This record gives sequence, C-alpha cells and structure tokens, in this order.
Amino acid sequence: MTANDPQYADCVRGLNTRYIGTPESVRIVNCTDQVVQVVQEAVTYKKRLTVISSGHCYEDFIFNPDVKVVVDMTMMNNVYYDPAMNAFAIESGATMLEIYKTLYKQWGVTVPAGFCYSVAAGGHVAGGGWGPLVRVNGLVVDHLYAVEVVVVDANGTARAVVATREPNDPNRDLWWAHTGGGGGNFGVITRYWFKSPGATGSDPRTLLPRPPHDVLISAIAYNWSTLTQDQFTRLARNYASWHVANRAADNPNRVVTSYLLLNHQSNGQIGLITQVDATVPNAQTILDNYIAYMQSGVTATHVPLTNRMAEISPMPELVQARQLPWLEATRMLGTTNPPLNDPTYRAEYKSTFMRGNFPDNQIAAVYRHLTSTAISNPLAGVQFTPYGGQASAVDPAATAIPHRGAAFKMLWSAQWIDPAEDAKHIDWMRRGYADTYADTGGVPVPNDVTDGCYVNYPDGDLSDPNFNKSGTPWYTLYYKGNYARLLQAKRRWDPLNFFHHRQSIGTT
Repeated sequence: MTANDPQYADCVRGLNTRYIGTPESVRIVNCTDQVVQVVQEAVTYKKRLTVISSGHCYEDFIFNPDVKVVVDMTMMNNVYYDPAMNAFAIESGATMLEIYKTLYKQWGVTVPAGFCYSVAAGGHVAGGGWGPLVRVNGLVVDHLYAVEVVVVDANGTARAVVATREPNDPNRDLWWAHTGGGGGNFGVITRYWFKSPGATGSDPRTLLPRPPHDVLISAIAYNWSTLTQDQFTRLARNYASWHVANRAADNPNRVVTSYLLLNHQSNGQIGLITQVDATVPNAQTILDNYIAYMQSGVTATHVPLTNRMAEISPMPELVQARQLPWLEATRMLGTTNPPLNDPTYRAEYKSTFMRGNFPDNQIAAVYRHLTSTAISNPLAGVQFTPYGGQASAVDPAATAIPHRGAAFKMLWSAQWIDPAEDAKHIDWMRRGYADTYADTGGVPVPNDVTDGCYVNYPDGDLSDPNFNKSGTPWYTLYYKGNYARLLQAKRRWDPLNFFHHRQSIGTT
C-alpha cells in the first residue's frame, strides 16, 4: 500500500507515536516467498527497507525518514506444531497472547516470553526475550530451536535460510545471532521454531515447559506521602538484595516473580506486584515471606494499588493475594496496559541490568530523579523486574544475550501525550540516568553492580558521546564479549549491510 490508500496512516506508526513514518510503501506479507520478493525488489532498486512485527520498538529504527519500504509481518501470525521439525513453529507476527493461548490450550505448554500481550515474536525473540517465567524457565531464546530468515548475499540476491541450533548445522551462527543479537540486523525473520534442549520424543506436549496450573497474584502499594528518603532507599535495596541472594538457577525461590514500580512522586504511589507458582508446596508462605522481606525496615504500611502505574492499571482487588489459573492471570496482567491502546502515546526509555545492590550515590540519584519538580508526570518512573534463576544457568556465550549474571533489570520510562512536552520529559530522563551513573560516564557499564543494557529496550543515546562518556561503546553495553561473534555473523549473512538502523551491528 502507499499514501494513497486509506489504511496507510494506520500502518506507518508503532506504539510510540514520536515516530511516524513516511515510506513509499508498506508491504503486508502472508508467506516467506512474498518476503523474499519484497526484499529482492528493495535491493534491486536500492530502497532502504525495515521490518515491523508489532510496532513496540522504543526507537526510530523502523519508522525513520530514510526508510522507503516497510515489510509488515502482522499477517504472518500462525502458531502450530511442525512435525517435520518436531518443534513448534511461531511466525514473527504472532503476538504474545496468541502464542500463549495456542500453545497452552492445545498442548498445555508455553514459552517463557514477554509480559505485554501485543508484543510480537519477531523482534522480541531476536533480542533475548525476557518474561514473567524467566526465573523458572529462563529466556525465550533458551528454548529456540531454529529460525527462518530472508537474507541478502554479496551478489544482492535475497533468499530464505533456515538455521538450527544443531552443532553440525552449517548455518548455526545465524541461529545463534538471533538468540539476543536484536532485530533488524541480519535479515527479515519470518518464522521461529521452539523445542527445549533435552526434549525427546515426538509428543508435542513434552517439547516445551508446562507453566504452573495456578498462580498467586498480589498487588500492593506504598503511598509516597508515607515514605521518607530512607524508607524509599530501604524498599529499593530490599528488592535488590533479595534478588541478588536468590538468583541461582536452583534457588527454591525462583518461583517468585516480582515487579517493583518506582513511580514519580506525582503519581502518589509506588507499587509491588508479585506472582508465585501456586502449585509448589507452601506457596502462600513463600509469598508471605517475600512480602515480609520487602517490608523489612520499612515502617510505612502497604495499601491497595489504586493508581495507574505506567503500563499497569489499578489492581485494588489484589491487596489480598488471589489464586488464578495461569493463562487467566497472564491475560489479566498483560492486557491491563493502557498505553497499548492509546493512539496519543509518546515515550522515552532506558535500561539497566543489575548484578549487585545499589551504592549510596546511585540510589540517592534515583530518589532525586523521582522527586524532581522538573516534571509532574504520574506515568514516569523506574520499574524493577526480575532476572536470574534459570536464566543464570546458561553460559553467557551460549546465546547472543550475555547478561546471565544479572539479578534483576531496570526499565526507565516516561510516558506523555503532548508533543510540546517532548523535550521536557526526554531531558528529565537523560538527567536522571546520567546522574545515577555519573561515576561510570553516564551509563551502567558492566562491573560488579551494573551489567550493561537490554537490547530490546533500545536507547539511541548509548551511541552518542554527549550522553555516553564512559569509554564503553554501546555494543558492549548490549552484547559485552559476544559482539565480535555477532560481527562475524553479520559479515557472512548481510555482507552488503542492507539491513541496518541507527544502532545496528556493522560489518567492520
């Protein structure tokens, strides 16, 4: 379609409406052969091409003024068991909720993928695929068996390649590059296949993890008016110390998934949402012990979560934990996300992987950031999300995503609707991030406390020396020691650098 088509305006925008494209055409594809055809046409006529699967990219990597052709994968959304591969095929346009419903209702299995229901597999899996089951089942790429990618060779010829994790597969480096190398780097991903390592037999019900039948869900909050700086600091450090102490792959507390939502003071509340596998012995006690640990040294009383917190809607009914079926709980948490259906949504994001607890200067900076009067935005803050557990069982070089020693991660976010406020909110975010990591050049370099950044939360500032003064390049923050191997894969599979964006893997 082109700008003359009435649906064009709906196809040149993603979740973040700061980035709206003006490509010559949007090509909605239904099969791999069509993708090959579109890519070949773009190569032949030297037109810049990008790919969209769900539109959740946090930067302008898809809808950029230089882009002439956008390949829209949303109609390639099938999820099915493929007997030829003895694995589950998931096309790149399939969204998380579609994936969970299909796998669970038909076969009783799942993949440990993302939280938001409308995120699609395409870019999510390629970037390492973190989700609520990470501590029990690892990352989604830990179960990736194969990937189908439309690539362009040195002669400018487009073709589809299937790469598996089998040790003798000559294309295995292309599979590895899609286990955390990020989207838009090597080609157009059309399909993934999933089968857990060590899975045997041909019964689909045994090829992937089974999620818990039921989970306990708790949602509590602390009113900002009851929190001093010392109380705020204790709450944040309690979260950090618990996750550092419980990050081992065999730790019995890996059944706990918890999110600490540190909103800007103008929100009025800070939130704590926790999920525990209800099928394990003493599940309620495990949840109670976790809440008690979080409460340790915090004199403020927790209350119902009554305020919207960025991507989370109010959940006052969960102040007393409730037991829910896993799929229903996953649907509820994933769809109570107002920005996903807001056509005015504008946002800025940054990320941090954490290995250790907060030094005084870092947590003090976070507090200043969240109590700053430079903005009054209830939808701005820092979310702490769990890591470790089974994710730590995998060698950092076994997949392209290297942050296997992280205990938790942080998503820095600000959301607003008025374009006139862009500069104010972006400046607030930049200042807070730079202040927090002032001792390491304004970014969370890999060390004993921080461990770099998450490529699925891309941040263009990381490659700008005005903001990253650390001497650690953006690609080290994302990929650490795995970047050299990603470069080799790029040179082999995209030697013309046809697939590129502002922070893509280069060929030199």
